[in-house]
Amino acid sequence: MDSFDVVVIGSGPGGYVAAIRCAQLGMKTAIIEKYSVKGGTCLNVGCIPSKALLDSSHHYESAVKDFDEHGIDISGDVKVNIKNMMKRKSQVVEQTTKGIDFLMDKNNITSFEGVGSFKDKTHIEIKNDKETVEIEAKHSIIATGSKPSTLPFIEIDKERIITSTEILSLNEIPKHLVVIGGGVIGLELGQVYKRLGTDVTVIEYMDRIIPTMDKAQSKELQKVLKKQKVKIKTSHKVKSVERKGNEVIIKADDKKGKEVEFKADYCLVSVGRKPYTKGLGLDNVGIDTNDKGQIPVDEKRKTSVDNIYAIGDVVEGAMLAHKAEEEGSMVAEILAGQKPHIDYNLIPGVVYTWPEVASVGKTEEQLKEDKVEYKSGQFPMRALGRSRASGDLDGFVKILTDKETDEVLGVHMVGARAADLIAEAVTAMEFRASAEDIARMSHAHPTYAEAVKEAAMAATGDRAIHV
Repeated sequence: MDSFDVVVIGSGPGGYVAAIRCAQLGMKTAIIEKYSVKGGTCLNVGCIPSKALLDSSHHYESAVKDFDEHGIDISGDVKVNIKNMMKRKSQVVEQTTKGIDFLMDKNNITSFEGVGSFKDKTHIEIKNDKETVEIEAKHSIIATGSKPSTLPFIEIDKERIITSTEILSLNEIPKHLVVIGGGVIGLELGQVYKRLGTDVTVIEYMDRIIPTMDKAQSKELQKVLKKQKVKIKTSHKVKSVERKGNEVIIKADDKKGKEVEFKADYCLVSVGRKPYTKGLGLDNVGIDTNDKGQIPVDEKRKTSVDNIYAIGDVVEGAMLAHKAEEEGSMVAEILAGQKPHIDYNLIPGVVYTWPEVASVGKTEEQLKEDKVEYKSGQFPMRALGRSRASGDLDGFVKILTDKETDEVLGVHMVGARAADLIAEAVTAMEFRASAEDIARMSHAHPTYAEAVKEAAMAATGDRAIHV
């Protein structure tokens, strides 16, 4: 029987990063993945393929709508070849997942294919179609991630009533797509198909889209999406989804309680994700899940069993690939006797629509609820020379600071390259910078990042220069 210092179950961003860090720190490491390819949801049916389609569809939309304005003449019709678009997406995914295999070999990590299940706290059984093997683990890290949630009355048929997994591999462009859920995944994928010519309707139960982010971001993104002719129905409670042939009929109650009906050829159910623990054999080691299906852990991500840890989507906190990565590294370093930490307040959130939406720290609503006295500085993207040059005028940067100390408490932005810009805010907040610190930093001109400087100047006392 093979024995290992650490066995990681799951090869998504949390799992493979944990395995690599364990190996770097001198531990004999193994990783178990039930599928034939590594990378988990993020690399195979999540982050990477969705961003590939977002980029491809953005290129198409630019060619159709913007090239003429930039002095680029295209003779003849510009057409979408959905099969080639999906082929490129698959190639991007394949290149990325092969990269994980390379990293496993480079770091001398033993890979097992199959479902890993605990026989007891130190023995794991691995089953696949060909064989069953058993290995011994001094420590284990559960990194099995999550899968799409649904509503109890919706039957996902994976053909017309679909999740984020199926919509990433359609062989046709829908005529009308109804998206149930106005969160990150629904809006990103809805925008992909809207760019390609689909009539898109988003139905959201809450009174605004991206309801967990700052209200100003929700308002701005909704305004932009409506300008792009995405139909958004907030405060709508979906009560039935039925398929009749190639048509899907969705019924919902609006905010006044009146029943409304939507018809589409595809319905994307995007109401969040739930932890995936099936087949782990948690009962065999006495680990219970909570009412959300999560594995309870302490601040070190240790479960109720002293040598078993859990990270990523399967535990509490934001279901984000980069959060899982940080936890993977942290657990590896804890096992090596180090003392790492994660500031969960500084895990950024991003929506990869265009314009992008990014956020870190406290929202204005949270500060009000916590009765924290704060200042706010905001700067519009359209006031930047860089934005005018590129034509990306929508959005803003908002910085929230402590009223007394000027420490930055939250940064919220909508705009071109916001997903990259948010790292500046995370860096500043990690070092407990004040708005004055950011305002005094020289930012290259012309850049989108100048909006961060200007928002900081606004937060320190209405000092923004270009508004």
